[in-house]
Amino acid sequence: MKYRRLGNSGLIVSALSLGSMQFGKAMNMGQLGQEETSAMIQFALDRGINFIDTADVYSGGESETLIGNAIKGIREELVLATKVRLPMSDTNFNRSGSTRVNIMRGVESSLKRLQTDYIDLYQLHGWDSNTPLEETLRAMDDLVRQGKVRYIGMSNYLSWQAATAVGVQQQLNLEKFVTAQMYYSLVGRELEYEFTSWAEYSGVGILVWSTLAGGFLSGKYRLGDKAEPGTRFAEAGQFVMFDQARAERVLGVLETVADRHGVSMARVAIAWTMSRPAVSSVIIAARSLKHLDDNIAAADLELTEEDFAELDAASHPGTPYPKWMVLQLDQAEDPRPKVLDPERFKDGGEWPDLRFREQEWK
Repeated sequence: MKYRRLGNSGLIVSALSLGSMQFGKAMNMGQLGQEETSAMIQFALDRGINFIDTADVYSGGESETLIGNAIKGIREELVLATKVRLPMSDTNFNRSGSTRVNIMRGVESSLKRLQTDYIDLYQLHGWDSNTPLEETLRAMDDLVRQGKVRYIGMSNYLSWQAATAVGVQQQLNLEKFVTAQMYYSLVGRELEYEFTSWAEYSGVGILVWSTLAGGFLSGKYRLGDKAEPGTRFAEAGQFVMFDQARAERVLGVLETVADRHGVSMARVAIAWTMSRPAVSSVIIAARSLKHLDDNIAAADLELTEEDFAELDAASHPGTPYPKWMVLQLDQAEDPRPKVLDPERFKDGGEWPDLRFREQEWK
């Protein structure tokens, strides 16, 4: 297993972390009970994973409860992350959102279910347009001051939302987000439009969810085919959105690279994500120990330059404005970067000058 710093904190986490949507009966994501949950967590720990991610909303709290039971006696050896924000009641409106009252209630409930007196990483599960941002950020800061939470993070934020939140935290001298849990995969690279550049600049670490695009990049499913009973696609449907034509191209290249290394397509897809800038940890989740073992093996897979080039060509989503203009001005037209960082431009740099010659646009 490889290990990395959690964002710009000093905390060390495994480059692969164990997800937990499959724990519990209510989400059609695995429906694993206590025995299976305990076995899977121990299996992951034995292979070097020290980081478990969950959320209060997973199976209505059951995932947290199962994890809490499974980690009795070993809690101090783990980095434990959970989330708050999504509705935990169908009737009480105040059990939803990033309000002070819901955050305070949510953390106490999670602590009880997880059977711990602190949470290593407490994350907002999404932006809340109905709550003043300062109210949310001050509540999260209070949790750290109270010792109930060690670090805080965000999830599913737009770039401007993340940048604004961290800016407010800096301005008010509040505890700052160290992570952003975001969807990122070979068929979902839109995060690169702006967010990954901001994460690199700010030092916020990306925690990747659904790097297999809901299981699609395992190669078990083909678009237009009926999913086999008992599989994730059959029970929960397509979990994330992606361009179907590009997805089919990616699967073809993914299969080629996997055959070249004699490994599964899933292992290649996970290894690719682990290599991306600003990624602190890639969350993996499986229904069986066999699949989990294969996913964990991605930490040892070394992809070649040829592999990366082929995967990039098949999966690149294009470069929208204003990013292409930013790259054009900063890397193609400005002579200073080539002088200050010549190694970066030894192969022509990341962005060719498009002004005076024909160029195939990505």
